[in-house]
Amino acid sequence: MNTEFNLNELKAADRLPSPSGTALAIMQLVQQSDATVQQVSQLVKVDPALSGRILRFANSAAFGARRPIADVQTAVMMMGMQTVRNFALSLSLIGSNSKGHCPEFDYEAYWSRSLAMSVSIAAITAREVTVVPAESFTLGLLSDIGGLALATAWSEIYGECLSMAEGKQLLALERERFAIDHNALSLMLLADWGFPTVFLDALKLSFEMKVAGLTRTDQFARQLIFARLIGNYCVADEAHRAGLLPYLTEEADLHDLDEPALLAFIDETIELWHEWGKLIDVKTDARQPMLKTVDTVEAELLGLNLLLVDDDPMMLARLSKQLAAAGNQVAVCRNGESALKYVIEHKPQLVITDWRMKPMDGLALCKALRASVFGKNIYLIMLTSTEDEDALVEAFDAGIDDYVTKPISLRVLLARLRAGQRIITLQNELEKESRDIQRYTAELAAANRRLKSMANTDVLTGLPNRRYALNRLEQEAATALRFKQPLSVLMLDLDHFKSVNDTLGHDVGDQVLIHAANLMRATARTNDIACRLGGEEFLIIAPNTDGSTALLLAERIRNSIQKNQPDGVVLRYPVTVSIGVAGSMGAKPSWKELMKRADNALYLVKQGKRNGVRLDSSP
Repeated sequence: MNTEFNLNELKAADRLPSPSGTALAIMQLVQQSDATVQQVSQLVKVDPALSGRILRFANSAAFGARRPIADVQTAVMMMGMQTVRNFALSLSLIGSNSKGHCPEFDYEAYWSRSLAMSVSIAAITAREVTVVPAESFTLGLLSDIGGLALATAWSEIYGECLSMAEGKQLLALERERFAIDHNALSLMLLADWGFPTVFLDALKLSFEMKVAGLTRTDQFARQLIFARLIGNYCVADEAHRAGLLPYLTEEADLHDLDEPALLAFIDETIELWHEWGKLIDVKTDARQPMLKTVDTVEAELLGLNLLLVDDDPMMLARLSKQLAAAGNQVAVCRNGESALKYVIEHKPQLVITDWRMKPMDGLALCKALRASVFGKNIYLIMLTSTEDEDALVEAFDAGIDDYVTKPISLRVLLARLRAGQRIITLQNELEKESRDIQRYTAELAAANRRLKSMANTDVLTGLPNRRYALNRLEQEAATALRFKQPLSVLMLDLDHFKSVNDTLGHDVGDQVLIHAANLMRATARTNDIACRLGGEEFLIIAPNTDGSTALLLAERIRNSIQKNQPDGVVLRYPVTVSIGVAGSMGAKPSWKELMKRADNALYLVKQGKRNGVRLDSSP
């Protein structure tokens, strides 16, 4: 599994969709600060197909030219060099990537859907000006280029991903296999090709379906979401078109399009889509069953677990029956008090409540729910017969999320439920992500602790290693200085250890090291820190211990090792240890000097009969 995605590595290996020929030359020319319209026009004229398509685009309704454009140089001047550059890039990518080596990736459907979105976003931005339609056309065409890139770079592996999962699972599989998903890769490629930041920010928001502001970027993101829905509608078969239409209608409200105007707009878009398909050799006649992807609003939303509260028995019976028929699980209550009790016990996802009830009305119920922990995230819809602004402001202040006026239109109520369900779905996803993050954080902390322990532990003996020993000795020296306490160290070296490795092998040598380490650990005091420096050398740090006391500790360890020989091993020499001891008081000597003095004392023991202890006597 990849742990890091490297775009430059793929570019160097020529494993990504990339422009070529005239398009590449235009891109390189436009990057130069002194490039002129005439130079770009000359390059365009070299490619007759590109010339014809640029003239067709410059005269299209999406571009909105006020008079016919008959020559390439005028078209380039009117469109702008950056627009021509991006347009040539798009056409180059279509020409070189109409087929590929990933059987599971439908290349024809991909370009058909991309073209439908590009025609849609150009028409939308011509109607609601946010960016230049010609530039939005290119962005629409390349907005999902990451999927094509994955199919190009890793044909076989990406085919497995497509076969295994759809929708959100596909994104997760992509991140697992490639350390990136197709949405993020689309943004990365477009940034690498020099698309404006506002385009990238808006496209990212449209992928996340989180558009709340009123900035130009937010408006463009809403347009991209709408265009993507229309693009999906264009390529869908008739059954799925019927399922997508309600969501298109709802989204169209944000763009001041009622249902008749929306249908007319879609018809015009489909006609332009077919025309452009013929012009740039993209098939638009096939219909595809729509896959449920994160880029698509799902046509079938799961039913809600909701509570209906009304003191009118006839209204309660009628609405509960209609809501249940729409696929929801419906519970009913006759007043606010019983509803509050039901919410506490059953925790429904959504509450629809009438305003005027006794003894607790809908307003009081909303306030009670919002004041409680269990009711803060419940979606609340108020049924009311008033449209008085002050009353509605009071209701929203009390905590409602939406309202429906009486007499109730079932169609409107179901539309509000769908809107509520999307909020509920997002809340559930956020809660799941929060739980996942908490779990991952805990796992990461545990992994970090394990890694830290491994970095500071000798693998063979389980004692702290040299890195830990030196750091800990420095810390203990600082503590001794601060509190004016003594500090001692013991340097230990197993006697005749080289002969064990030379005559019996390293396996036996390892057994001897483990045996000696266990004895040191068992014999040392609770506050002493036994460490392995390397080979047959060990160090014991004895905090708050003067030299003479440390000498007694050393003798106890030496005696323990001498008396307790390893079982099942026949050695030329018994296992013994030589120990040098040195002590300090406060800052004298320093911890580094303390180690040197202990090592000098050890050297003197090794020079003698070994199997002994010695206290450093330096002044």
